[in-house]
Amino acid sequence: MVLNRCIALFLLFCCFSVLLNAQTKEKGNTFGLINLERHQFRFDLLSPGFSYELGLFKNVSASGGLGLGYATYEEGYAVGLTLHTRVRYYHNFSRRIARSKNVSGNSGNYIAAARSIFFSQLRLGTDIEGPDDFNLGFYGATYGIQRTYKNGFNFNAELGAGYYQGDGVPNGYGPLVNFTFGWVATKRKSRKPVFD
Repeated sequence: MVLNRCIALFLLFCCFSVLLNAQTKEKGNTFGLINLERHQFRFDLLSPGFSYELGLFKNVSASGGLGLGYATYEEGYAVGLTLHTRVRYYHNFSRRIARSKNVSGNSGNYIAAARSIFFSQLRLGTDIEGPDDFNLGFYGATYGIQRTYKNGFNFNAELGAGYYQGDGVPNGYGPLVNFTFGWVATKRKSRKPVFD
């Protein structure tokens, strides 16, 4: 119980630190979004689903989506449709711009506070012992890479670790691996980077 609160406070502290450092605004830009997309809606093709990413500050976005997920921790695994939410901090836009690389469509590397909920009603398979109607939540941190290409195709790969909290099953620690491939349906900023 105390460990759970410490982890939650640490993640909250990290998120606030990132948000406070990212509130620098560009002149003439209401939201301070220089290279980050204000809105990005994506259809995921490999794992059927969708996601939406909202640019909040200079390099910070919030995203959420529904798609196929795989949970694995000390107690076993669960596979099924999963609700994912992230607060992302993109750390390498300036370096990508300096190398004349694409930043359109939030093409960059990021660190994120992550939450994923595996609902019993949407589960396809599991080997976790417990009642049939258990839910499982992941709370942790991830490192990810996202790229969006000129034709709108997008891939996102994440690797992280965190705490799995079971509703009706035991809790535990484990990794998170997530990969999506899809198509961005919203208009993207020019592929020409804006210098900050």
